[in-house]
Amino acid sequence: MTLTPLQALLIRHEGLRLKPYKCTAGRTSIGVGRNLDDNGITEAEAMSMLDRDIAVTVSALRDEFLWFADLDHTRKDAVISLGFNMGVRKLTTFKKFIAAMVAQNYETAAVEILDSAYATQVGKRAIELAGMIRTGTVEV
Repeated sequence: MTLTPLQALLIRHEGLRLKPYKCTAGRTSIGVGRNLDDNGITEAEAMSMLDRDIAVTVSALRDEFLWFADLDHTRKDAVISLGFNMGVRKLTTFKKFIAAMVAQNYETAAVEILDSAYATQVGKRAIELAGMIRTGTVEV
């Protein structure tokens, strides 16, 4: 990446941090001095980060689960939501869910999602995702 002289100057002065940190004024900051406490991020920035995070999650799901590519759109979205929320590594520990997905036994897969600590933690989200997996439709 080629920097403009101003970008190089600001990076030299502010530093470049890819994880949140406390600046010298005690404000939570990220990047090149972006004050999150006072300025936050824009909706466009949030959507850009979301798009990137979705792409990373989808790539990890494709790498980890051969059956993922064959899912219909709704079930794929449900699995993406699971992987996005808990992380794909954690999702790999849901052995009975995975076995049911491999067998295309979506009723059992839905039951396995609901019969988890995850479901207790996220409540209605788990119910919605289990429904999407069970039926292949979104019922809001």
